[in-house]
Amino acid sequence: MRRRDWLRQCLHSAMALGWLGMHGGAHAGTSAPPRLVTVHSSLTETVYRLGAGELLVGTDTTSTFPEAANHTRKVGYMRTLSAEGLLALRPTAVLATDDAGPPVVLAQLKQAGVPVHVLRSTLRFDDVLEKVRLVAQLTQREAQGRALAATLQAQWQAVQGRLASQRAAGAPRVMFVMAHGGGAMTAGRETSAHAMLQLAGARNALEQVHGFKALNAESVVLAQPDVVLTTTESLAFLGGPERLWQQAGLAQTPAARRQRLVALDGMALLGFGPRMPEALDQLQRQLS
Repeated sequence: MRRRDWLRQCLHSAMALGWLGMHGGAHAGTSAPPRLVTVHSSLTETVYRLGAGELLVGTDTTSTFPEAANHTRKVGYMRTLSAEGLLALRPTAVLATDDAGPPVVLAQLKQAGVPVHVLRSTLRFDDVLEKVRLVAQLTQREAQGRALAATLQAQWQAVQGRLASQRAAGAPRVMFVMAHGGGAMTAGRETSAHAMLQLAGARNALEQVHGFKALNAESVVLAQPDVVLTTTESLAFLGGPERLWQQAGLAQTPAARRQRLVALDGMALLGFGPRMPEALDQLQRQLS
């Protein structure tokens, strides 16, 4: 059977069943547990933090934390999803951020009657709370959701209090460098790295740049960062700090001369999930 015909058959079957929660019970009137697919590590982490991991029937490849997430069925990278793979898991809901795609796949899921909840990223702490609210609602764990939100807000307030006491010391110039595969990249405005640096009271050394760009020796030397921020995954991929300092232009910066390098878990730092306040706290402390 050709791929297009198979997908059409899946769509027609899904609509005929009235997929929205009507196919799960073995007997009429029974209510089966939700079958959730999460497309972004932050959403997957939130499901586990609320004790609802058993409801996950699939996750995307960014979902590697906690360890249990690595044992879930994978639906591919969040930007290159396929309707076939998702529909085969018979989800009752798909949770995603606005990074997910392509749009045609999300449209096909909706056409099949699968609720698709897409959260718009504003790169603010409110994103974390909105993810907790949505997951708590869909997993019917509202009480756990309120408790988790209260914990995260307390962590957030503590971090903000420490930041206020550090402002007098001045804002260090920080360059974010990521190398999870292929060439090393840097981050400018309108990126999660830029947002986290601002929240930590630091200045992005490449704030004149928009989005993620390939690491360029000339721009690195001109930026003259005091500190380089990277991810633990990047250090593992490159082979350690010494190899990172060998990347284009970095050896000619104040950060290299002083060996000022901060490395944090990638999705904790950039994902705006439930580990975000803790990651921000670690970032602040290591930059101070």
